[in-house]
Amino acid sequence: MNNLINTLESCWYISPPWGKQIPPMVICLLERVYLPKLNAFGYCCGVEWGDNIWNYSIALDNETIWASGIEMIPTGQIQSVRVEKPAFTVGELVSFRLAGDGPKIRTVLGLQLINGSCFYGVEWRSPVLQAPGDKPVCIFPQSAKKPKFISSLAWVTDYDLIGV
Repeated sequence: MNNLINTLESCWYISPPWGKQIPPMVICLLERVYLPKLNAFGYCCGVEWGDNIWNYSIALDNETIWASGIEMIPTGQIQSVRVEKPAFTVGELVSFRLAGDGPKIRTVLGLQLINGSCFYGVEWRSPVLQAPGDKPVCIFPQSAKKPKFISSLAWVTDYDLIGV
């Protein structure tokens, strides 16, 4: 039984959530975008797959926000910043050094540029199966509102990953 669970977990990590073909991204990293709702311009500093769409991290003057592709207008202008080429690409299979006893091979599901360094999003845990009536046990106070987006991604450097 343990072997079957391990095999299922291994398949989960290496199966990209978008299916056979990676969906195109609306904007590029470091591309300038306009956010009509905020009446502001910003630059794309990251991308992450979640809720079956690409979510983009947009750096504004004083903050960084997350937005979907339909919430922004790309300008085609790329910010000229010296950044090393990322060691891995979104969708690439890598070996995750911090996987513990679980399967090591993971799919890169996101990329962030922070202070000129690349961070890669890989799933750090497999999904938890619950029966329909089960409530999770938590000893800490919980909000009545469910968060819109709960990420199961760990943001790690290229030191924590090995290409396969």
